[in-house]
Amino acid sequence: MEAILTAVIPVVIIGIICGAVLVIASKLMAVKEDERFPAVRECLPGANCGACGFAGCDGYAKALCENSDTPANLCVPGADGVAKQLSEILGVAFEDVVEQVAVVHCAGNCHKTQDKVDYQGIQSCAAAKLMYGGKGSCTYGCLGLGDCMNACPQNAIEIKDGVAHVNTKECIGCGICTRTCPNHLISLVPDVEKVVVTCSNCDKGAVTRKVCSNGCIGCKKCERVCPSGAIKVVDNVAVIDYKKCNDCKDFGVCAKNCTTGCIMISDLRGMHSVKKET
Repeated sequence: MEAILTAVIPVVIIGIICGAVLVIASKLMAVKEDERFPAVRECLPGANCGACGFAGCDGYAKALCENSDTPANLCVPGADGVAKQLSEILGVAFEDVVEQVAVVHCAGNCHKTQDKVDYQGIQSCAAAKLMYGGKGSCTYGCLGLGDCMNACPQNAIEIKDGVAHVNTKECIGCGICTRTCPNHLISLVPDVEKVVVTCSNCDKGAVTRKVCSNGCIGCKKCERVCPSGAIKVVDNVAVIDYKKCNDCKDFGVCAKNCTTGCIMISDLRGMHSVKKET
């Protein structure tokens, strides 16, 4: 018995001393948290999508509290509602949030293109991409296996005829899908825009035409008719600079003159815009 006590007592004493040292250290070395942090963090939606440019909601909340130059209108999923709450807590002027929605730059569905192989692997776009660039004839196109759909927290994406489609009325602009697509076909655009290029094929026109009847052939007709110089053909595919696109007098002139119909006029109003209207 004495042997046991002789072994246990020193361990207990050491444990008590270590505990006391840790308690003292935690008090002396504690990092003081801005008292506004809990309130700021509570305002944010918790999507941790990174649309604000920070590592999740905690990172954005910390930046708001520690750096007065951090804008309070960067939370796209939270939209104006969150921006107003943040401005009140932080005592800064309210700034409108530029709401965004996801757009898929591919319309090469099963009616416009065809498969080159019968893919039997894992039902994942990322996995299919490793096998000869996917099953489709167009290696730039949508792989159609739904990685973006599965990643979307709003269930705003579905696969129709082998191509991802975004229901913008349900989209909050978090951008998770843009980082999920292995072919980088999805981008975020302001939800006030109305013209979209539905192709990402960078091959020359003749090659693109062979694999997809909807593909951009780089003819530059859209570029020539655009009165504001907002659309350019880059790497054989039309690209819209939305900062220059101003809904010209002849609205959608680029789409109306597109040889293959890959430039489309669309209603891109997102969830937040729909709520404002109602």
